[in-house]
Amino acid sequence: MPDRVRDETPELRRLRERMDELDRRIVSLLNERAELGREIGRAKLAAGRTAIADPDREREVLLRVSMANEGPLPQAELLEIYRRLIEVTKALEVRD
Repeated sequence: MPDRVRDETPELRRLRERMDELDRRIVSLLNERAELGREIGRAKLAAGRTAIADPDREREVLLRVSMANEGPLPQAELLEIYRRLIEVTKALEVRD
């Protein structure tokens, strides 16, 4: 048996199981957000918009995320994650 499993306390196991479940939920939510981004891209196209990027909207998202952050995740790191998420979503919109 690997040392990690053998040395794992019931409390540590319980916490890791909660983390694993949370990771599954996060992945599901990220994919749901990405799909909504694709739908937004299609709606933009249907409305005759040619630009994918919307800097004003991106600022709104980042501001809203900043205001929602109660920690312990540092603000700068959270914003970095969201900037990357916005980039990936825009890439999906372009790909479609």
